[in-house]
Amino acid sequence: MTAVSTTTPAAQVSLPPLVDPVEALSREELERYSRHLSLPGFGLEGQRRLRAASVLVIGAGGLGAPVLGYLAAAGIGSITIIDDDVVEASNLQRQIIHRDADVGRAKAESAAAALRRLDPGLAVRPIVGRVSPENALDLFTAHDVVLDGADNFATRYLSNDAAELTGTPLVWGTIFRFAGQVSTFVPGHGPMLRDLFPDIPEPDSVPNCAEGGVLGVLCGTVGSAMATEAIKLICGIGAPFIGRLLRYEALSGEYSTLRFSPDPDRAAVTDLTEVAAACAADPDGGEATRSSVDEIDVAEFRSCRTDVVVVDVREDWERELAAIPGSVHLPLDGIRDGGWEALTAALRDSAVRPESAVDIVIHCKSGARSAEAVGILSGSVPNGVRLRSLAGGIDAWSAADRLQSARTD
Repeated sequence: MTAVSTTTPAAQVSLPPLVDPVEALSREELERYSRHLSLPGFGLEGQRRLRAASVLVIGAGGLGAPVLGYLAAAGIGSITIIDDDVVEASNLQRQIIHRDADVGRAKAESAAAALRRLDPGLAVRPIVGRVSPENALDLFTAHDVVLDGADNFATRYLSNDAAELTGTPLVWGTIFRFAGQVSTFVPGHGPMLRDLFPDIPEPDSVPNCAEGGVLGVLCGTVGSAMATEAIKLICGIGAPFIGRLLRYEALSGEYSTLRFSPDPDRAAVTDLTEVAAACAADPDGGEATRSSVDEIDVAEFRSCRTDVVVVDVREDWERELAAIPGSVHLPLDGIRDGGWEALTAALRDSAVRPESAVDIVIHCKSGARSAEAVGILSGSVPNGVRLRSLAGGIDAWSAADRLQSARTD
């Protein structure tokens, strides 16, 4: 993605408060938020505004976890959490709102329970689902501010377009490996996401966290900055990151700010048609690729397991957690770099005669990387060779194993 260039830096923008304050705080609330009450320019009125505010947080994962924790602790009155995922053990390295006991539980429900423990007076509404073109406008209209911690491009652009159509302020953040970014988009008061990044990127143009990794503590840095932006908007204090993109590089410890302005040539968002197509093509950050390749489901795969050559495109450390017996290991980068020749060499190294590999099943963790591998290799597959991606990856394989063991017991 390429940012819109600008010769005139955007001025810092200050806005009036988003919400009217509640009439009063209880004695318990005055004690609880006493450190806020003594802040110059914030004080009792700022705290009353927070208690009156209604916030929507998209995602209860890496960014959503610190956002939710700090907004709840700050005294926000009502928080809606929307997330369609469940807690996995690999989430606990960074998604600190969840506990080990929550593994397998819906993230929205787990996060809501954590917020209720933190502040029993907080109104929390968990939605186990996904922001979609069908519900986005209603959700945005019903809240004072939205914080987007989504992990896929389609949802980020859906949030931007819904914000522009409803006039709802949007705080946006993203993280990858050792770097993060934050910006704030307020329709009518500065540029939007499409002024900075005009086009929706291809779903597989950037690796996801499972493939590319992410430094756990980075989520706290970026998520805390997002929560701060929401508080500034609600209370009308300071200068939000409107027309500014905050960039943080954790390894160097450096912050930088990119200033950008509205693109005068950009067409205004008038509906959700374009982003609806992107969401349909990429509901899980990879389905567009996945749907265009030949797949085999886990039931069929288990029935023909001895008749196919299995290729694992995950990384070495992932195979330490679980591996399909007899699978040939070739990380996805090897296929990206070497194509069919790399696969042929890996088969030989694993004592598999390439000419005997007439039915090849490629797998990864959940199916996205294997679909990409099949897509790369499809153009050079020799005649007579069938190449398929294992739908659901080793996660589906392991789940089927557990189900079979339970039935046996």
